[in-house]
Amino acid sequence: MALKRMDNVGIVVEDLDVTIDFFRELGLNLEGRAMIEGEWAGRITGLGDQRVEIAMMRTPDGHSRLELSRFLAPRVVADHRNAPVNALGYLRVMFAVDDLDDTLERLRARGAELVGEVVQYMEAYRLCYIRGPEGILIGLAQELG
Repeated sequence: MALKRMDNVGIVVEDLDVTIDFFRELGLNLEGRAMIEGEWAGRITGLGDQRVEIAMMRTPDGHSRLELSRFLAPRVVADHRNAPVNALGYLRVMFAVDDLDDTLERLRARGAELVGEVVQYMEAYRLCYIRGPEGILIGLAQELG
């Protein structure tokens, strides 16, 4: 059996509402919110009895999703949000955008900070990294030509 698709990327946050608003501004659509709780969910994650509020965000093309999770129980035990780009493990989520400058302007109004600078790779892309809500590392890419 072949792999069908990548279903979603999960990010754990403290403030679900602020994070949803940020990703809406970027262009993702809120597909739904739910409380996931109980022993059955803990059997998947290995966390035992858990209570997690999730929001599923969908990209405009409908092919990718971002699952935002706020753990109520058990409590969060580690914080990797401010890890540098060369840290092991989760690195970043990259989004393709139509207009990098406009996107940066809109996201800066919601607290985004440019990590380095906007650069152009050959005649192919303009690229940058930003820190979004709670320090989440996000890549933005505008295809040129």
